[in-house]
Order: sequence, then structure tokens, then C-alpha cells
Amino acid sequence: MSVAAPVASSRRKADPGQRAQLRNGLPREPDSDVPLPKRLLKSRLSWLTLIMLLGYVACLLLLYRQVVPDQEVPGGIVPGLGTEAVPIAAKYAAVTAIPLSLLFLWADRFRPQRFWVWLMTFGWGACVATFVSAQVNTWAASHLSVIGDGDPATSARAAIYVAPFVEEAAKATVLFWLAILMRYQWVSRLSGIVLAGLSGAAFAFVENILYYGRAYRYAARTFGQVPPLEALQQTFQLRGLLTFFGHPLFTSMTGIGLAVALRSRSKIVRVVAPLAGYCAAAFLHMAFNTTASLVQGRQLLYIYLGVALPVVIGLVLFIVRQLFREGRLIRERLTDYVRVGWLPDDDPAALSRLRTRTRAVWHALFLGPQALLATVGMQRAVTELAYLRDAMVRGLVDDTGLQREKLLLARIRNLRGVAITQPVGRAAYPELRRRNATAARTPAYAPASYPGPAGIGGNYPAPLPPPGVPAAATAPLGQTATQYSEVDPTWKPPPEQ
Repeated sequence: MSVAAPVASSRRKADPGQRAQLRNGLPREPDSDVPLPKRLLKSRLSWLTLIMLLGYVACLLLLYRQVVPDQEVPGGIVPGLGTEAVPIAAKYAAVTAIPLSLLFLWADRFRPQRFWVWLMTFGWGACVATFVSAQVNTWAASHLSVIGDGDPATSARAAIYVAPFVEEAAKATVLFWLAILMRYQWVSRLSGIVLAGLSGAAFAFVENILYYGRAYRYAARTFGQVPPLEALQQTFQLRGLLTFFGHPLFTSMTGIGLAVALRSRSKIVRVVAPLAGYCAAAFLHMAFNTTASLVQGRQLLYIYLGVALPVVIGLVLFIVRQLFREGRLIRERLTDYVRVGWLPDDDPAALSRLRTRTRAVWHALFLGPQALLATVGMQRAVTELAYLRDAMVRGLVDDTGLQREKLLLARIRNLRGVAITQPVGRAAYPELRRRNATAARTPAYAPASYPGPAGIGGNYPAPLPPPGVPAAATAPLGQTATQYSEVDPTWKPPPEQ
């Protein structure tokens, strides 16, 4: 009894601290004494990931069964994509989805999310959002008195009044879930744009497969039309090249609204900002579908050049501006720790520049895995420390953040001896080191000899005499001073003819 009582009391004392961490959204350090397999089995996040992946596979299979075979609808039959068109359409859809996703991941450079977050976001947009949107769009379109021999979800009224709200809600649901589960890691508007862009790119990837497959199947079933592959390529030029930015652009508005809400103390802003972002996304989506459905010819080109492209360029400039803004924020917050003597004077400037951070990782790559892991770990710890300081200044995190602050400072101190913070010169390339070693073992020319160059075969350069000593004093003397070539004593001029 005397032994169990202190243990129970210690657990009760630890509960307020754990509750404070959960209230502030601060991460909990894993127990290194527990083996990794046991930690994974006890982690709620691992089980949630498994359940979500199974749900993604189920939604994808259900969507496949719905769109690939032929479907009977009131008034006719909707041809399915067919097993032949799906692989071809997927290749063309990946041409846009892969570079666009990599571009969004590249933009999240100061505080990149974990691979689990990227996987969950992309999977939700590709599997769950597309399946839910297909069901709701079809059901809503059937109540708009859309009749005929085609898919009711392809009606103009459904595309204008139903699809924008349904699809943006389906794509943004994962953003709200992530904001609840990991609000501490949403440190900037870039985080919202990147996650929203991934969900939108994944949604566009699956949707493009459907559109490309339908174009291919329709051309294959219709005699006298263009070849199936040419019809698919025409649709690819329109959706994959000219309007590839649509879904990521729309969903980014919701991501920005969520990021603004999570970095604000005002309760009104926390409620209004996500709603405003969602309404902006739905409005842009509605305007896009209305223009594509009702405007044709030269007017469509004018709207594309005068409205669509400027909006996309504005989003790109906003992302670039946010990158510079986040760099200034990190430099300012790290300067607070420099003033109290907890960080060196050079850390704020070196660790707030993307170019310097990239060069540091590149240099550490050639110094071994230990240096590389230490450099990456230190950059993440310093970035988290800066954003934690910013959250404490804003009042988003209470005094519980001081414990996390001490832990991050201790981690930075332990990694400083191995990590690269300020790269100087060239990286230690293995090939250059091998060449330099070979050059040191084999001299490029023979040692110098007095008095210097001596024509063909001479040695250069000659060593300079010591200061204050004339050159004549260092010249060799005696028989070694002059060297003669061998002379043949039997040589004589040729006889006269």
C-alpha cells in the first residue's frame, strides 16, 4: 500500500500537465525506453491511419464499380469507362497530378508536414472526396428535373448550383479534421495552402481519369468521329494543361481561412475565417463552372486570359510573399533567444534563409548519415522553436509552452556539434577528394632546378632565394653547375660530292 500510493499520486500530478498539453495542442515526446513496435501498437494515430487507409480503399473500389461498367439510369444507359480506358486515362491524369503535388510539397519548406499528413490528405481527396461528390452530385441532379440519355451529374445546372458546394465541402473536410488533430503544426498560411492544394490535386487526378476515360470511350463507340486517343488528348489539353489549376486554387481559399483562424485569438475570427474561405472557394468554383458551361468561343478566351490567369498568378505571388514573410518571422523570433544568450548571434540569419538551409543539408549529405540527420533535426527544432515563440507571443499557447521550449533548446544544444548550420565553401564531394589525393601522390612536373626554364624539357618554376640572399649565392657550384650533352668524337662533316 505504501508503494502504490506514491505511484498513484504521481499519476494524478501528471494528469494536469498532460491535459495542458492537449489543450494547447503541444506534441508529446515518445518514450524511448518502449520499443518502436510496441509504441506503434499503442498509438491511436497508427490505428486511425489503418482505419483511414481501409476506408480509402473501400471508397476507391466502390467508385470503380460505379464508373467502369455500364450503368442503367432512368431513360437510358450510361456507358462506363471500361477496363481499357482506365490505364490510359490514368497516365494522362498523372502528368498533371504528380508535378503539381511536388510543387505544393516544395512550397512547404520551413515547416514541412510529416509524410503521414501528406498521405492522409492526398488519399482523402483522391478517394473519399471523389466518391462522396459523385453520389451527392448525382442525387442532387436527379432532383433538378434533369432527364435524358446521359449522366444527370453532367448537367449544367448540377455543375453550377450543386457541384461547387458539394465538392469543396468534400475536399475541405480533411482540412478541418487535420486542424482539430494537429492545430499546433498549422503555423502559417502556407500550411493551409499546401494541404488544401494536395487535396485539390488528388481530387482533380481522379476526376480527370473519369473525364479522359469518358472521352476515350465515347469516341470508341461512335463511328465517324475522331480516333479515341485523339479525343482523349483534346480533353487533356483543355483540363490537364489549360485549367489544371482549378481544384487546387479553389480549395486553397478554405486552407487560408483555416490557417488564419488557427493563428488568431479572436473567437469571431476563428468562426468567420473558415466560413469565408469555404464561401470563396465555392464562389470561384461556381464562376469557373458557369463560364465553362455557358461561354463559348472568343469570349471564353478573354475570360481565361483576363480573369483566370491573373487569379492564378496572384496565388503564386502570395505563396512567394509568404515564404519571405515566414523567413522574417523566424529570424525575429530567434533573435529573442540571441538577446538572452541562449542561441549564437549567427543562428537567426543562417537558419531563416531557405538557400542557406538547403546548402547546409547538401553539405551534410556528403559528411555521412549522422551529420545529415543532425542537420535536418536541428533545422526542424529551430523552426519549431521560432513558431512556438510566436504562438506564445500571440497568446495561443499558455505557460505550458515553456516546457516544450526547454526541450527544444536542449535538443538544439545536443545537435549543434554535429549539425551544419553555416556551410562554407564547397561540399566534401568524394570524387574531388579522390582526385586531390592522387594529385598529391603524383607530382605534375619534376622538381625545380636552377636557374629556371631551360627550353624544351626544362623545369619550371625555379625556387626563389630567401629574403636578403642574392640569387648568385643559391646557384650550384662546381661540376654540377654546368651540364653538357654527350658528343660523338667520330662525327665529321659529310664529304663533298
